[in-house]
Amino acid sequence: MPPASLTPSRIAIVGAGPGGLTLARLLHLSGIHATVFEREASPLARPQGGTLDLHEDSGLLAVQRAALASEFQRIARYDDQGSRLLDKAARVLFEEPDAGAGNRPEVDRTALREMLLASLPAECVQWGHALRDLRLQEGGRWNLLFENGEAGPFDLVVGADGAWSRVRPLLSPYKPQYSGLTFIEFGIDDVDRSHPALAQLVGRGKLEVQGDGKEIIVQRNGNAHIRGYAIFRVPADWAAQRFDFASPASVRSALLAEFAGYADAVTDLFRASNDNFVSRPIHALPVGHCWTHRRGLTLLGDAAHVMSPFGGEGVNAAMRDAVELAAQLGAQGDWAAAVGTYEMQMFERVVDAAEGSAEAAAVQMSHIGEALALAHLSEHRAVAA
Repeated sequence: MPPASLTPSRIAIVGAGPGGLTLARLLHLSGIHATVFEREASPLARPQGGTLDLHEDSGLLAVQRAALASEFQRIARYDDQGSRLLDKAARVLFEEPDAGAGNRPEVDRTALREMLLASLPAECVQWGHALRDLRLQEGGRWNLLFENGEAGPFDLVVGADGAWSRVRPLLSPYKPQYSGLTFIEFGIDDVDRSHPALAQLVGRGKLEVQGDGKEIIVQRNGNAHIRGYAIFRVPADWAAQRFDFASPASVRSALLAEFAGYADAVTDLFRASNDNFVSRPIHALPVGHCWTHRRGLTLLGDAAHVMSPFGGEGVNAAMRDAVELAAQLGAQGDWAAAVGTYEMQMFERVVDAAEGSAEAAAVQMSHIGEALALAHLSEHRAVAA
């Protein structure tokens, strides 16, 4: 077994999301090679999701540490930071006066991933590698078993493979639990030209509409695309029973029926949507989730602390994890101790964000949900000012 004082000669990162790619980039800048294994067949194998806002002390910090500030400026949307809150009659309860005045620029997930991939050596990411298992080798190293072969041994395996991580079970018995909330995702293409009234309704950023114990959240993405979510507090299997996802027209009709008490100006969002409806039940790990350090393994991002999307902390927390883990690996000679230090600091760092996300999910669409949403938006404006 190599001395513990040596920097790990072989690092595997499982998952090519923002967290895993940020870690690979930061390690690359420090002269530490890592291989990223991704189950998707190629960078364009599937859509990467909608827009997200990067925060100064996490996502934007990671961009700076990764020496990608100039590249980020080319994809960031500083003019799409606005917020609007409407009631079901389409009356405006809150509106951000200047959508470009904030310090949390929006960026499409696909564009962020493309930027990070372009910053890495071509051979760094191995596509089409779906992790099936990990096998401990003599000497404390790990082999990765994929559906199409095996790789290893590795001195350190970082699970950056999301909410349903295949690495997590080797460290923690906990599984993400259903939050009680289900999102039905929909989208509108070319909204500025094809649906100018809806473009104006949504504005430059995010629109929330609440009423009757339901909610619609819509976000402006790049390239004049709108991505929205109809949100319900329901049992985990409700969406599969309520909607026939094989028939987009049926889903559209069912959504219109669910929001029958809403103004036509709002439900026109469903009428204008394309046919790509997706059910997204929201899961989270318990607040304070942690594990006992195990040599050669660790987690970051959703694999370590998946939380509800309210607050926009998920990707930001993952990128901050990458910053801290890379810094520890680059600074400490004892890499096992470096990972242990990273884990202890990460457990403490994410508690506030996880608590806030859990509380927001718990009160979402309650009888005081509209008032809480208004208070949150007003507080955010005050902090930004």
